[in-house]
Amino acid sequence: MLFTTKEITETVDMITRQNLDIRCITLGISLLDCVAGSGTETRRRVKEKILRVAGKLSKTGLDIENEFGIPVINKRIAVTPLALVAASSEDLDYTPYARTLDECAKTLNIDFIGGFSALVQKGFTEGDRRLINSIPGALSCTERVCSSVNAASSKSGINMDAVALMGKIIKQTAEKTAAQGALGCAKLVVFCNAPEDNPFMAGAFHGPGEPESCLNVGVSGPGVIKSAIENCGSMPFDELADVIKKTSFKITRMGQLVGREAAKRLGVPFGILDLSLAPTPAIGDSVARILEGMGLARAGAHGSTAALAMLTDMVKKGGVMASTHVGGFSGAFIPVSEDEGMVAAVKSGSINIDKLEALTSVCSVGLDMVAVPGNTDADTISAIIADEMAIGMVNNKTTAVRLIPAPGKNAGDWVEFGGLLGAAPVMPLNTAGCADFIARGGRIPAPIHSFKN
Repeated sequence: MLFTTKEITETVDMITRQNLDIRCITLGISLLDCVAGSGTETRRRVKEKILRVAGKLSKTGLDIENEFGIPVINKRIAVTPLALVAASSEDLDYTPYARTLDECAKTLNIDFIGGFSALVQKGFTEGDRRLINSIPGALSCTERVCSSVNAASSKSGINMDAVALMGKIIKQTAEKTAAQGALGCAKLVVFCNAPEDNPFMAGAFHGPGEPESCLNVGVSGPGVIKSAIENCGSMPFDELADVIKKTSFKITRMGQLVGREAAKRLGVPFGILDLSLAPTPAIGDSVARILEGMGLARAGAHGSTAALAMLTDMVKKGGVMASTHVGGFSGAFIPVSEDEGMVAAVKSGSINIDKLEALTSVCSVGLDMVAVPGNTDADTISAIIADEMAIGMVNNKTTAVRLIPAPGKNAGDWVEFGGLLGAAPVMPLNTAGCADFIARGGRIPAPIHSFKN
């Protein structure tokens, strides 16, 4: 028997009472064979291929949800970084490519499409510059397109010219989408060590090393982990860690089943399963509440970094045992606006931007969905990005920044994003100047331990 009656009952309880779901199924599609001499022809080929390969994606997700009784929250597509695809065309502005992607997403009825992206950790090509400069316009005229830029890596160091540019791009994106509360910035992320197989938005893209197409799955279950911890009483950490690991194993096994079935129905290889505890604004679906379940009065209290480090590690260990191909991020996300417990911690003063940065040294990603004052200058945004890139580079982990300079908002004000993006208080920042630091440009070299050959 594949599953026992007890396991089936347990899984049903996870879904109905503890918010367990398949957060996303993301179909990766290579667009390298769509490159043509003209932008018009390249975009025609891109549209034809996406519609052909992903034609059954939305229906497959709905069918599996109905047949298995497991919620599939988002159906998504990730494509080859558009800076690579568009580079041979005559276009100076890549916004038409974003419109093409958006049209595909709407036609296919999928939630998001990622890959309006550039990989510039060691320097720019002309295509990279064109794409990055197109981001504000592209995100202001589309609804479902997500954009990412990889500005650093443990092998290459930090491209500080890219970091400086992205501070300006984030400000411009906020200004162009000010009427929507700077919503464009919620669809834009800057990475260090970006994974090529990430199913989560806004950073998903189909890396150059990926196959022609494949299906990646993101599973999320903060509520399940929280419930398991609450049933453990005051047991010591080594025993508690084992409970988290075993619970993560169960969650991952369910995701593996759904992922392989979805890939089979779509006729593509199964890529990876990303077990990341990705919270939502729903009560009980919070990573912050997991930390509090370990004995902290509030997320952000002293001890939070240690608690998050253990949680992230045990989630990864449980996932690796349950799936042959674990990838993406896998661990724990700590977005502010998307986690009601994080929002409560910020409002109470338990978490500030500095403590949040410390937590990113041990979580899956980084400063995610953080609202900052609308008058924050581009240099300050770039400096925040640089700090986060340094954490990822030195620790050989993925880090990312998704900041929202909220137009017209000051520290302590409230900003609404809606849906899974939630809402959050605007966080105050250190106002000491950093313009001269950012103006240096160049590259911060990779750390000594990057030399592993």
